[in-house]
Amino acid sequence: MSTRPQVARRLFAPIATNYERWARLLSLGQDGRWRREMVSSMELDEGNLVLDVAAGTGSITRLLEEGGCRVVPLDQSWEMLATLRNTSLLPVMATAERLPFPDGCFDGVTFGYLLRYVNDVTGCMAELVRVLRAGGMAGMVEFGLPSGVWRPPWTVYTSGILPTVGRAIGGGWHEVGRFLRPSIVEFSTRWDPERLADVWREVGLVDVRVRSMSLGGGLVMWGRKT
Repeated sequence: MSTRPQVARRLFAPIATNYERWARLLSLGQDGRWRREMVSSMELDEGNLVLDVAAGTGSITRLLEEGGCRVVPLDQSWEMLATLRNTSLLPVMATAERLPFPDGCFDGVTFGYLLRYVNDVTGCMAELVRVLRAGGMAGMVEFGLPSGVWRPPWTVYTSGILPTVGRAIGGGWHEVGRFLRPSIVEFSTRWDPERLADVWREVGLVDVRVRSMSLGGGLVMWGRKT
């Protein structure tokens, strides 16, 4: 049976070369809004050293660099890192659950669409916080699960339209399209924002903020290490 990190490697390796283009289109342009919101509210200063975990092709990395931060992009997929561009520091290939850095060496840690792909959510959060200095900021972007009147159209899009468009694109996108909806539902049901915020506090983060975006389709979180 595949572990969650192995599933992620298998899913993302075939789509690395065109990931950003199609991710932007298939999210209807919303994922960029979520990343910008997360980075702009991180309270980081020019020259801060930031670890961008699950950096992928560098969409969050570049936003951080535009703000003057020095960024170490980290990902477990060499296919993704091979396409990463505009980075100020060399990328690192490693897993989020075992970071190859000493305690307290970063001013900030960011991660996007990560926690659905780790085996131990609490353990991974503790590892991310471990490498943060006291007072350092953590920021997350993740998919959310719309509620109320917005759930039916979200379900139609993610269960029907997304896999169909993915099949037309080819190159691994059909499998991603089929995987995404059950993955979001499973994670959001098990780790609703309130429970996730409790985990952040449990591992040493305070001032935890949660923001639902795009009618519930996006989730952005921040916290500061004590």
